[in-house]
Amino acid sequence: MIEHFFTCPYCWKTISMLIDTSIIKQSYIEDCEVCCNPMQISAQFLNSELIDFQVINIE
Repeated sequence: MIEHFFTCPYCWKTISMLIDTSIIKQSYIEDCEVCCNPMQISAQFLNSELIDFQVINIE
């Protein structure tokens, strides 16, 4: 697991989340811990290193 910091696309606050490095490609929906709006999170790993991370708002 790694802790990754990013900016919420709704409230622009910096938040963090723990991401499981054992799942090479993942995509899921999670609520912002500050404003509670849903975000789609996508992450991709190579040899347990984060190589791609995207977060988009869900309208």
